[in-house]
Amino acid sequence: MYVIIAYDVAVERVNKIKSYLRTQLTWVQNSLFEGEITESRYMEINKNLLNLINEQEDSIVIYKFSNPNLVERENYGVKKGDPNEVVL
Repeated sequence: MYVIIAYDVAVERVNKIKSYLRTQLTWVQNSLFEGEITESRYMEINKNLLNLINEQEDSIVIYKFSNPNLVERENYGVKKGDPNEVVL
């Protein structure tokens, strides 16, 4: 599956979320990551994100696409990361 993850979290948790997601997906823009992953990896990412946030203060939105070919991407301006690059 292909996922796009956007987040809006308290300042004290931004670096934790960003650092974790950079090990899993491609950093596209501030607070936005994307990539192709398996269902089991999705479940792991979901669980870990829930452990990192405060559900009363933070928000994470995950868009899931069963077929990566359905994602049409247009990019303008400075690009943060290569869709094929994940920082391990």
